[in-house]
Amino acid sequence: MLAEDYEYVIGGDPDRDTIDLAVLDTATGRTRAHLAAPADGVGYGRMLDWASQHAPGRRVWALEGTGSFAAGLADALAGAGEDVVEVGALKRRRGAKNDRLDAVRAARSAMARDHQASPRARGLREAIRALAATRHAVLISRTKAINELKSLIIVAPEHLRASLRGRPLARQLDRIEAMTTSADATIEHRITTLTLQSITARIRFLAAQLAELDPELTQLVRQHPAGPALLAEPGVGPVVAAQMLISWSHPGRVRDEAAFACLAGVAPLEASSGQQTRHRLNRGGDRALNRALHTVAITRMRCHPETRAYQARRTAQGKTHRDIRRCIKRAIARRLYRIMESAARHSTT
Repeated sequence: MLAEDYEYVIGGDPDRDTIDLAVLDTATGRTRAHLAAPADGVGYGRMLDWASQHAPGRRVWALEGTGSFAAGLADALAGAGEDVVEVGALKRRRGAKNDRLDAVRAARSAMARDHQASPRARGLREAIRALAATRHAVLISRTKAINELKSLIIVAPEHLRASLRGRPLARQLDRIEAMTTSADATIEHRITTLTLQSITARIRFLAAQLAELDPELTQLVRQHPAGPALLAEPGVGPVVAAQMLISWSHPGRVRDEAAFACLAGVAPLEASSGQQTRHRLNRGGDRALNRALHTVAITRMRCHPETRAYQARRTAQGKTHRDIRRCIKRAIARRLYRIMESAARHSTT
């Protein structure tokens, strides 16, 4: 626990433009000082000077939002050699709420925990995260545009709909781009053609963006020490490998493979009652990581011989499809975690 290693804990509650800090004495739990400073380079320097004055001994910073509003401060503190731990979203009871109180709550929350989480790594991991987030947003926009196009085709005038109905998307896009309107066309025909071509141009643009982002993501994943080993696993592609590296971050952040399974929401939850003993799926945790593991599990259950043999054996034992999938996801989480940890250790030796 922090009280065993540090004399002071500095809790931080960040906002977009400012960060509120509070110094707590670990021996007494008393709040020693408060500070609110701008969330910029000058403000970070002021915070370090303030910390040296009010927490002159062994100190650790407990920050909420190290992946968002406190990212700049966490990076500045790491560069200054300060110890930083990450505080999850604070659970607030009914009562007073302000930034000063939240800074104190962040410090007390960190002091009460047995296991501390370090902020996520920057550098290559942050580059992968930014690219993966952008790709995901582009993919959602492309899917939404395709759905808009399909809906518009359904209600289009018959002489337009007839040439598009029942054709693959690529052929539909080609035909829409080739459409023309005459001077005596009805307003419905002219506007429908215009909107069809507008949506088509959007789909083409988003598809070109995906074609540009996918090779970049693959290249970044391969640059990571654990990237090639992850990509060699059955069912793991660049998108899944990227999500694994984003959630895992760096060695030591997730203390063991059981904690990684909890993070992914694949650790079994007991749902026993009476004489029945069973476990169920966990619907908590990092849902993006859970989705990535689900993709690997479904792929292996379809075409991986060892997984298919395991599925057949468990089915013969009376397990349901959902229970089998839960077990497979848990086993995959264990294996991929060990691969990332092993690759990271070998890269530093």
